[in-house]
Amino acid sequence: MLIQNDHVDLDTPTGTMRTYVYRPAAEGRYPAIIFYSEIFQQTAPIARSAAIMAGHGFVVLVPEVAHELNPIGTVLGYDDAGKEKGNNDKFAKPLKDHDSDTGAMVAFLEKQQYYSGAVGSMGVCLGGHLAFRAALNPAIKAACCLYATDLHSNTLPAPDEDQTLARAGEIQGELLMIWGRQDPHVPDQPRAEINRALRDAGCTFSWLEVNGQHAFMRDEGDRYDPELALQCYQMAVSLFRKALR
Repeated sequence: MLIQNDHVDLDTPTGTMRTYVYRPAAEGRYPAIIFYSEIFQQTAPIARSAAIMAGHGFVVLVPEVAHELNPIGTVLGYDDAGKEKGNNDKFAKPLKDHDSDTGAMVAFLEKQQYYSGAVGSMGVCLGGHLAFRAALNPAIKAACCLYATDLHSNTLPAPDEDQTLARAGEIQGELLMIWGRQDPHVPDQPRAEINRALRDAGCTFSWLEVNGQHAFMRDEGDRYDPELALQCYQMAVSLFRKALR
């Protein structure tokens, strides 16, 4: 499916948020996916991931996840400096501000003629956490969360009662949780704790652990696993076609 892409600058309670929009070129009304990036914002691999999902018949929004803390259009490098800046941003932005970002994107979609009225969330690394977090919004009907960081550690800025995993029981949509077994950021015991928390909360979820490293979806660098990435894209498309139809 041919696609087109553009961007919009959305007003949020914490400032202007540049949001990149990928969608099918053909006229029609399509379900949407909010795609949350890593700490580096919309890098080339994130843009390609968004394009892949859009090409399967979805409107895909990619927000700048730390828009309050960077000039519009900032893309951090996959290097030590980028990692340091991105991690500093991650620990500086309260989770409630990500919630209002999600609300702004849902409100934007509701005004678009090309939107079918159904929306899900997807993300990698920090974005996996934010995709899970977005599912606290009742508008989000499904979430695909890839190697979501900081769910188990409660280290992102929020009171204990507002930590994301503590609120899992509020999620109404279906979750797809995908992990790399060789991921040092979410090793065996934390993954087990997250799985148990989802069960205890009564969430509707699927769980997949693959033999992959952290960021195995990123099509740059030594950790990229193309076969696993393709399988995960197919699972995500299947989830969203079912949940957003």
